Amino acid sequence: MNSEPTPVLKGNILIVDDIPANLQLLAQILSQQGYKTRTAPDGKLALRSIELTPPDLILLDIMMPGMDGYKVCQALKASPTTKDIPVIFISALNEVLDKVKAFEVGGIDYITKPFHEQEVLARVSNQLVQRQLFQQTQSYAQQLEQTVTELKKTQAQLIQKEKMASLGQLAAGIAHEINNPVSFIYGNIALAADYARDLLRLLELYRHYYPHPVAEIIGELDEIQPEFIAEDYPKLLNSMTEGASRISEIVMSLRKFTRLGEQKYKPVDIHEGIDNTLVILQHRLKGANKAGEIEVIKHYSQLPRVTCYASELNQVFMNLLSNAIDALETQPSPRKITISTSVSCESESALHNQDSKLATHNYKSVVIHIADNGCGMSEEVRHQIFDPFFTTKPVGRGIGLGLAISHDIVVEKHRGQISCISAPGRGTKLIVQIPISVKSIPVAPE
Repeated sequence: MNSEPTPVLKGNILIVDDIPANLQLLAQILSQQGYKTRTAPDGKLALRSIELTPPDLILLDIMMPGMDGYKVCQALKASPTTKDIPVIFISALNEVLDKVKAFEVGGIDYITKPFHEQEVLARVSNQLVQRQLFQQTQSYAQQLEQTVTELKKTQAQLIQKEKMASLGQLAAGIAHEINNPVSFIYGNIALAADYARDLLRLLELYRHYYPHPVAEIIGELDEIQPEFIAEDYPKLLNSMTEGASRISEIVMSLRKFTRLGEQKYKPVDIHEGIDNTLVILQHRLKGANKAGEIEVIKHYSQLPRVTCYASELNQVFMNLLSNAIDALETQPSPRKITISTSVSCESESALHNQDSKLATHNYKSVVIHIADNGCGMSEEVRHQIFDPFFTTKPVGRGIGLGLAISHDIVVEKHRGQISCISAPGRGTKLIVQIPISVKSIPVAPE
């Protein structure tokens, strides 16, 4: 049994005309060339058909009752879902003004009735090829945009790893170099106190048994004032002990901040991580730029330990607190940073309705709020703060990775959520929500 080969379908075309003979003829011409066709006898039915199944191309008559082709085309171009569908007008109107209007409302081509088969096929083929090229270009553009985003993300992650590795090495070196002299100071302060007590006791014995020393000794005693030394020397030693303790505290905070020698994924005290970060940033909080001290207000709730990548979460606290300090550098007093913590059983989406790069989860979580009373930011800036390499700081002050890295650590690494609330003149608040324990978090790649 012989049969004609089935044409290969080359495109889905909607034909809109109020004359049945035109619909039938155009459908026949196009179907024979492998196009899939469907028809609509008026504008309203055409719009319904397009809404249900958008075609690749529309052949549209102008003069139709009820809703003419111009209005149909305008409706198509006004909708985001149909604005890119090419429209070829087919009409008996042959005046220049009619054609101009067709192009003004969004048509891409114009065929005058009575039409010729070869002309119709050539124009249809040309527009479908152009549409296919346009769609390919859009696809390539989306792929390119995605690739650029991934490259930026990878670059940010590499920089983050390098920074943390450098910080870890720095902390290890500082700890090694400082611990030995601090231990030496600690050990010798006690001996110095014993030696001083012995010498002062011996001096008292001399003064008791030799109450009338020679003039030279009397002059020296008046000069050195042993009573003052006996009173002040213990205070001096206590100050030295406190200084050595402060150095040890800073070194310990730095070690805990980087979590040197510890496993990466473990239960930790969130408050300890925040406090260690504040110790490291103490010089900036004290007003190193002569702008005055920044007050840190803590509202800590009782929190369970959170299973997390501790050193990376500490990096989030460092980035958020550093940004808050930056925002307050040019602000008049009082300058404040408020840190609040709580436990939440809700998803972050219920907490705030402003934009945030979130992934909704229902894990029981801890919520950390870090707020400053700085100048705030515009809506345009707030929408971009988590984008890699976006920064509002002057050249040399930042490269726009802090919040982007923080977002990846919180959302990608911990399946948590991070969002921002800010407005000009009303300060900025960053909200971090971390699940207390998520067993399915993948191990961080080395």
